[in-house]
Amino acid sequence: MTIPIRDDLTYILLKKIGSGNGRGEAEIRNAAEEYVGHPVAEAELLGHLDYLNQREFIKAEFSGEPYGGTELLPPLVAFQEAELTEKGRKLLQKMETNPPTSLHQKGSAVPIASKDMPFLEKVLVNGHLEDIFDARDITEVVYRVMRDVMTKDAIEHVESELHKEVLPTDDKTLQQEIADLWKDTNPLVGLLSRIRQPLTGPPAPAGIDGNLFARRVELEGSLPSGVKPETAIAAVFSATKDELSEERIQEIAGFLPDRIRELWESA
Repeated sequence: MTIPIRDDLTYILLKKIGSGNGRGEAEIRNAAEEYVGHPVAEAELLGHLDYLNQREFIKAEFSGEPYGGTELLPPLVAFQEAELTEKGRKLLQKMETNPPTSLHQKGSAVPIASKDMPFLEKVLVNGHLEDIFDARDITEVVYRVMRDVMTKDAIEHVESELHKEVLPTDDKTLQQEIADLWKDTNPLVGLLSRIRQPLTGPPAPAGIDGNLFARRVELEGSLPSGVKPETAIAAVFSATKDELSEERIQEIAGFLPDRIRELWESA
């Protein structure tokens, strides 16, 4: 059973837990239903709490086996208590400056992956990936294939706009700018992408069409089982477009082959 992550419900849960009054499921549920404007299903509530816990926005305690992407039997699971982590406090602060517009709108359900989220969190959520390291690796592969169809000047134009951190974290392996992923952490691969001609046109003898673009992402990215390359590509595209000017967005579109350009334009 898949539960869509809603930014209105996520905001209320973070706010309630951050106040120090979110010690039990009843308090959490009452606050959520008051602000969202309609009853919140057991599975939906536990799914959001489990999502926040797995992504380390909260530190929560459950009894039983919390929701984690499989069929949930609510009577077997109960939320005990939670507290915000430093990562959760930062997300709440960002959301408080621009609260979800869907609050008080019955039945509203919108993705949490918005401009308020760090870059790699957007890729993680929209790409249905397993962890933040998968998001980093997939981003680097998608960027690698993108550079292969672009000119040196266009590559440098894009790099100049990608200087935001990929994720606020103390993990040194993730303390990078988006531009670091765009350049490629493998210096030889990064160099080659800048000195060779764009690989445009049909695959034979050396071009990259839409099918080969997706195939390379699938093979080089080691995608988790069940994740289609188009899903991962679209997730990276969406997060990237949030960081770029309209001029850069249009410039990149001009280099992408057929159906990959469609993914870019719709992301």
